Amino acid sequence: MRIALYQPDIAGNVGTILRLGACMGVGVDLIEPMGFAFGDRAMARAGMDYAQAADVVRHADWEAFEAQRTGRLVLLTTKSAESLYDASFAPDDILLFGREGAGVPDSVHDRADLRVTIPMRAGFRSLNVAVAAAMTLGEALRQTGLPSAD
Repeated sequence: MRIALYQPDIAGNVGTILRLGACMGVGVDLIEPMGFAFGDRAMARAGMDYAQAADVVRHADWEAFEAQRTGRLVLLTTKSAESLYDASFAPDDILLFGREGAGVPDSVHDRADLRVTIPMRAGFRSLNVAVAAAMTLGEALRQTGLPSAD
């Protein structure tokens, strides 16, 4: 399983997700361009020393990511009726998260094999991307087997 971030804008969120990936043994794909320089201080602060232990692959653009990806692409989106908790996950899924302010373009949305949403109270639009990544990864790992403690 992997987490993929499409053109992320906020360094602190990326650092937090790198830390999540390192702690849970899940790789992270960064699909550029990003809204900040890789290694930004905010990213380093949020990722702490864990970020350096993360399995990170940087991709120059969407096409480069698509050319190397294997496994099913699961997009987290507000434009889905399928709840995260009703979806079935597989060990080789790639959990894709869009830009903090804009999500993903329709062309990327259309490439997803599965589109899921995190159910929320009426009147609320979205969660912070790092929170959404943690919730989604937690459910996916619960279904497919938690990482070992070694």
